[in-house]
Amino acid sequence: MVADLIFQWFRAHARDLPWRRPETTPWGVLVSEFMLQQTPVARVEPVWRDWMERWPAPSSLAAAPRADVLRAWGKLGYPRRAIRLHDAAAAIAAQHGDAVPSDVEALEALPGVGSYTARAVAAFGFGLRAAVVDTNVRRVVARAVHGQGDAGPARTRADLADVDALLPDDDAEAAVVSAGLMELGAVVCTARSPRCADCPVAARCAWVAAGRPAYDGPRKPVQGFAGTDRQVRGKLMDVLRTAHGPVERAALDAVWSDAGQRDRCLHSLLVDGLAEQTDDGRFALPV
Repeated sequence: MVADLIFQWFRAHARDLPWRRPETTPWGVLVSEFMLQQTPVARVEPVWRDWMERWPAPSSLAAAPRADVLRAWGKLGYPRRAIRLHDAAAAIAAQHGDAVPSDVEALEALPGVGSYTARAVAAFGFGLRAAVVDTNVRRVVARAVHGQGDAGPARTRADLADVDALLPDDDAEAAVVSAGLMELGAVVCTARSPRCADCPVAARCAWVAAGRPAYDGPRKPVQGFAGTDRQVRGKLMDVLRTAHGPVERAALDAVWSDAGQRDRCLHSLLVDGLAEQTDDGRFALPV
Protein backbone atom coordinates (compact mmCIF):
# COMPACT_ATOMS: atom_id res chain seq x y z
CA MET A 1 0.00 0.00 0.00
CA VAL A 2 1.03 3.60 -0.60
CA ALA A 3 0.69 4.36 3.12
CA ASP A 4 3.11 1.57 4.08
CA LEU A 5 5.70 2.81 1.60
CA ILE A 6 5.44 6.39 2.83
CA PHE A 7 5.58 5.25 6.47
CA GLN A 8 8.86 3.38 5.93
CA TRP A 9 10.37 6.13 3.78
CA PHE A 10 9.58 8.86 6.31
CA ARG A 11 11.04 6.84 9.16
CA ALA A 12 14.31 6.57 7.22
CA HIS A 13 14.53 9.95 5.48
CA ALA A 14 12.62 12.59 7.47
CA ARG A 15 14.45 15.86 7.98
CA ASP A 16 15.60 16.44 11.54
CA LEU A 17 13.41 19.44 12.35
CA PRO A 18 13.24 20.55 16.00
CA TRP A 19 9.45 20.54 16.21
CA ARG A 20 9.47 16.87 15.14
CA ARG A 21 11.64 15.68 18.01
CA PRO A 22 10.07 13.50 20.74
CA GLU A 23 10.65 16.08 23.46
CA THR A 24 8.68 18.77 21.61
CA THR A 25 5.39 19.57 23.30
CA PRO A 26 2.08 20.08 21.47
CA TRP A 27 2.57 23.79 22.23
CA GLY A 28 5.84 23.70 20.29
CA VAL A 29 4.06 22.02 17.39
CA LEU A 30 1.30 24.66 17.45
CA VAL A 31 3.89 27.45 17.38
CA SER A 32 5.68 25.80 14.45
CA GLU A 33 2.44 25.49 12.49
CA PHE A 34 1.67 29.18 12.93
CA MET A 35 5.17 30.11 11.81
CA LEU A 36 5.33 27.72 8.86
CA GLN A 37 2.27 29.16 7.13
CA GLN A 38 3.63 30.48 3.81
CA THR A 39 7.15 30.69 5.29
CA PRO A 40 10.13 28.40 4.44
CA VAL A 41 11.51 26.02 7.07
CA ALA A 42 14.97 27.64 6.95
CA ARG A 43 13.56 30.99 8.04
CA VAL A 44 11.32 29.52 10.70
CA GLU A 45 13.77 27.26 12.53
CA PRO A 46 15.96 29.87 14.29
CA VAL A 47 12.94 31.99 15.23
CA TRP A 48 11.10 28.94 16.56
CA ARG A 49 14.10 27.94 18.71
CA ASP A 50 14.37 31.42 20.23
CA TRP A 51 10.60 31.61 20.71
CA MET A 52 10.38 28.28 22.54
CA GLU A 53 13.28 29.17 24.82
CA ARG A 54 11.61 32.45 25.68
CA TRP A 55 8.00 31.27 25.87
CA PRO A 56 7.96 27.50 26.53
CA ALA A 57 4.28 27.44 27.54
CA PRO A 58 1.12 29.21 26.37
CA SER A 59 0.86 31.16 29.62
CA SER A 60 4.35 32.59 29.25
CA LEU A 61 3.52 33.92 25.79
CA ALA A 62 0.12 35.17 26.91
CA ALA A 63 1.81 37.25 29.63
CA ALA A 64 4.18 38.92 27.16
CA PRO A 65 3.48 42.42 25.80
CA ARG A 66 2.35 42.39 22.19
CA ALA A 67 5.25 44.64 21.23
CA ASP A 68 7.69 41.97 22.44
CA VAL A 69 5.77 39.29 20.53
CA LEU A 70 5.90 41.27 17.28
CA ARG A 71 9.61 42.01 17.70
CA ALA A 72 10.33 38.34 18.33
CA TRP A 73 8.33 37.43 15.22
CA GLY A 74 10.85 39.49 13.29
CA LYS A 75 10.69 39.23 9.51
CA LEU A 76 8.75 35.97 9.23
CA GLY A 77 6.05 37.89 7.41
CA TYR A 78 2.29 38.09 7.89
CA PRO A 79 2.69 39.49 11.45
CA ARG A 80 -1.01 39.06 12.12
CA ARG A 81 -0.08 35.43 12.73
CA ALA A 82 1.92 36.56 15.77
CA ILE A 83 -1.07 38.42 17.19
CA ARG A 84 -3.36 35.45 16.58
CA LEU A 85 -0.88 33.09 18.23
CA HIS A 86 -0.70 35.46 21.19
CA ASP A 87 -4.50 35.35 21.44
CA ALA A 88 -4.52 31.56 21.09
CA ALA A 89 -1.98 31.28 23.91
CA ALA A 90 -4.20 33.38 26.17
CA ALA A 91 -7.20 31.17 25.37
CA ILE A 92 -5.23 27.98 26.06
CA ALA A 93 -3.95 29.35 29.36
CA ALA A 94 -7.38 30.53 30.49
CA GLN A 95 -9.66 27.84 29.10
CA HIS A 96 -7.54 24.68 28.90
CA GLY A 97 -5.31 24.77 31.97
CA ASP A 98 -2.28 25.91 29.95
CA ALA A 99 -2.36 22.68 27.91
CA VAL A 100 -3.01 22.62 24.17
CA PRO A 101 -6.20 20.60 23.56
CA SER A 102 -5.96 17.49 21.38
CA ASP A 103 -9.50 17.55 20.01
CA VAL A 104 -9.77 19.04 16.51
CA GLU A 105 -12.96 20.94 17.31
CA ALA A 106 -11.44 22.43 20.47
CA LEU A 107 -8.37 23.43 18.50
CA GLU A 108 -10.47 25.05 15.79
CA ALA A 109 -12.19 27.14 18.47
CA LEU A 110 -8.88 28.81 19.36
CA PRO A 111 -8.17 32.25 17.83
CA GLY A 112 -6.35 31.99 14.53
CA VAL A 113 -6.56 28.18 14.32
CA GLY A 114 -8.24 26.88 11.19
CA SER A 115 -8.97 23.37 9.98
CA TYR A 116 -5.48 22.72 8.65
CA THR A 117 -3.65 23.89 11.79
CA ALA A 118 -6.04 22.02 14.08
CA ARG A 119 -5.52 18.77 12.20
CA ALA A 120 -1.76 19.28 12.03
CA VAL A 121 -1.52 19.76 15.79
CA ALA A 122 -3.73 16.72 16.43
CA ALA A 123 -1.52 14.59 14.16
CA PHE A 124 1.96 15.96 14.85
CA GLY A 125 1.49 17.12 18.42
CA PHE A 126 -0.59 14.23 19.75
CA GLY A 127 0.01 11.39 17.27
CA LEU A 128 -3.66 11.12 16.33
CA ARG A 129 -5.28 10.09 13.07
CA ALA A 130 -6.19 13.30 11.24
CA ALA A 131 -6.12 14.09 7.53
CA VAL A 132 -3.67 16.99 7.18
CA VAL A 133 -3.93 18.71 3.81
CA ASP A 134 -1.56 21.37 2.51
CA THR A 135 -0.26 22.21 -0.96
CA ASN A 136 2.46 19.56 -0.82
CA VAL A 137 0.06 16.82 0.27
CA ARG A 138 -2.46 17.75 -2.40
CA ARG A 139 0.23 17.52 -5.09
CA VAL A 140 1.37 14.06 -3.93
CA VAL A 141 -2.22 12.78 -3.95
CA ALA A 142 -2.97 14.37 -7.32
CA ARG A 143 -0.01 12.58 -8.87
CA ALA A 144 0.09 9.26 -7.05
CA VAL A 145 -3.69 8.67 -6.89
CA HIS A 146 -5.25 10.67 -9.72
CA GLY A 147 -2.43 10.70 -12.28
CA GLN A 148 -2.46 14.49 -12.60
CA GLY A 149 0.63 16.68 -12.67
CA ASP A 150 -0.81 19.15 -10.18
CA ALA A 151 -3.76 19.39 -7.81
CA GLY A 152 -5.21 22.64 -9.13
CA PRO A 153 -7.42 24.83 -6.91
CA ALA A 154 -8.30 23.50 -3.49
CA ARG A 155 -11.42 21.34 -3.04
CA THR A 156 -11.67 21.16 0.74
CA ARG A 157 -14.03 18.21 1.24
CA ALA A 158 -12.66 16.18 -1.66
CA ASP A 159 -9.05 16.83 -0.60
CA LEU A 160 -9.75 15.74 2.97
CA ALA A 161 -11.52 12.62 1.72
CA ASP A 162 -8.61 11.75 -0.59
CA VAL A 163 -6.08 11.98 2.22
CA ASP A 164 -8.29 10.26 4.77
CA ALA A 165 -8.63 7.30 2.42
CA LEU A 166 -4.84 6.86 2.42
CA LEU A 167 -4.37 6.89 6.20
CA PRO A 168 -4.09 3.69 8.25
CA ASP A 169 -6.67 3.14 10.99
CA ASP A 170 -4.08 3.17 13.76
CA ASP A 171 -3.52 6.63 15.26
CA ALA A 172 0.25 6.47 15.56
CA GLU A 173 0.78 5.02 12.09
CA ALA A 174 -1.63 7.51 10.53
CA ALA A 175 0.20 10.43 12.17
CA VAL A 176 3.49 9.25 10.65
CA VAL A 177 1.90 8.84 7.22
CA SER A 178 0.42 12.35 7.48
CA ALA A 179 3.86 13.75 8.17
CA GLY A 180 5.34 11.56 5.43
CA LEU A 181 2.90 12.81 2.79
CA MET A 182 3.83 16.38 3.62
CA GLU A 183 7.55 15.63 3.63
CA LEU A 184 7.36 13.77 0.34
CA GLY A 185 5.74 16.74 -1.35
CA ALA A 186 8.22 19.18 0.17
CA VAL A 187 11.47 17.43 -0.73
CA VAL A 188 10.81 14.82 -3.46
CA CYS A 189 7.48 15.28 -5.23
CA THR A 190 8.10 18.99 -5.74
CA ALA A 191 6.13 21.21 -8.08
CA ARG A 192 8.80 22.00 -10.66
CA SER A 193 11.47 19.31 -10.39
CA PRO A 194 10.04 16.10 -8.92
CA ARG A 195 12.69 13.48 -8.14
CA CYS A 196 10.71 10.43 -9.14
CA ALA A 197 13.80 8.21 -9.01
CA ASP A 198 13.97 8.85 -5.26
CA CYS A 199 10.24 8.50 -4.60
CA PRO A 200 9.12 5.54 -2.48
CA VAL A 201 5.77 5.31 -4.29
CA ALA A 202 7.02 5.79 -7.87
CA ALA A 203 6.16 2.19 -8.77
CA ARG A 204 2.56 2.79 -7.69
CA CYS A 205 2.24 6.38 -8.90
CA ALA A 206 -0.55 6.90 -11.44
CA TRP A 207 1.18 9.98 -12.85
CA VAL A 208 4.44 8.13 -13.48
CA ALA A 209 2.52 5.22 -15.01
CA ALA A 210 0.81 7.67 -17.39
CA GLY A 211 4.14 9.08 -18.57
CA ARG A 212 4.11 12.17 -16.31
CA PRO A 213 1.70 14.20 -18.47
CA ALA A 214 1.81 17.99 -18.14
CA TYR A 215 -0.94 19.53 -16.05
CA ASP A 216 -3.40 21.51 -18.16
CA GLY A 217 -6.17 22.21 -15.65
CA PRO A 218 -7.04 25.37 -13.70
CA ARG A 219 -4.32 26.92 -11.60
CA LYS A 220 -4.31 29.08 -8.50
CA PRO A 221 -3.27 32.64 -9.41
CA VAL A 222 0.29 33.48 -8.37
CA GLN A 223 0.49 36.60 -6.24
CA GLY A 224 3.45 38.94 -6.66
CA PHE A 225 5.10 40.87 -3.82
CA ALA A 226 6.90 43.93 -5.19
CA GLY A 227 4.76 47.03 -4.88
CA THR A 228 1.95 45.30 -3.02
CA ASP A 229 0.33 46.44 0.19
CA ARG A 230 2.00 43.49 1.87
CA GLN A 231 5.41 44.90 0.99
CA VAL A 232 4.48 48.36 2.24
CA ARG A 233 3.07 46.98 5.49
CA GLY A 234 6.30 45.06 5.98
CA LYS A 235 8.40 48.18 5.55
CA LEU A 236 6.27 50.10 8.03
CA MET A 237 6.48 47.24 10.54
CA ASP A 238 10.28 47.16 10.15
CA VAL A 239 10.42 50.78 11.31
CA LEU A 240 8.22 50.09 14.33
CA ARG A 241 10.05 46.89 15.32
CA THR A 242 13.51 48.43 15.24
CA ALA A 243 12.56 51.64 17.06
CA HIS A 244 13.21 51.94 20.79
CA GLY A 245 9.96 53.81 21.29
CA PRO A 246 7.21 55.65 19.39
CA VAL A 247 8.26 57.16 16.06
CA GLU A 248 7.24 60.32 14.28
CA ARG A 249 5.06 60.08 11.19
CA ALA A 250 8.01 61.30 9.09
CA ALA A 251 9.94 58.09 9.85
CA LEU A 252 7.12 56.06 8.33
CA ASP A 253 6.61 58.41 5.40
CA ALA A 254 10.24 57.95 4.41
CA VAL A 255 9.90 54.23 3.61
CA TRP A 256 7.38 54.51 0.75
CA SER A 257 6.80 57.31 -1.73
CA ASP A 258 3.18 56.58 -2.68
CA ALA A 259 1.34 58.54 0.02
CA GLY A 260 -2.06 57.05 -0.73
CA GLN A 261 -0.87 53.46 -0.55
CA ARG A 262 1.30 54.20 2.48
CA ASP A 263 -1.61 55.79 4.36
CA ARG A 264 -3.89 52.90 3.47
CA CYS A 265 -1.36 50.38 4.75
CA LEU A 266 -0.68 52.29 7.95
CA HIS A 267 -4.41 52.47 8.59
CA SER A 268 -4.72 48.70 8.05
CA LEU A 269 -1.93 48.08 10.59
CA LEU A 270 -3.82 50.16 13.13
CA VAL A 271 -7.09 48.34 12.41
CA ASP A 272 -5.37 44.94 12.66
CA GLY A 273 -3.88 45.81 16.04
CA LEU A 274 -0.32 45.62 14.75
CA ALA A 275 0.38 49.29 15.47
CA GLU A 276 -0.96 52.00 17.76
CA GLN A 277 -1.01 55.77 17.64
CA THR A 278 0.04 57.53 20.82
CA ASP A 279 -1.70 60.53 22.32
CA ASP A 280 0.94 62.85 20.88
CA GLY A 281 0.40 61.54 17.32
CA ARG A 282 3.38 59.19 17.08
CA PHE A 283 3.23 55.49 16.17
CA ALA A 284 4.45 52.35 17.96
CA LEU A 285 3.93 48.63 18.31
CA PRO A 286 0.95 47.73 20.50
CA VAL A 287 1.53 47.39 24.23
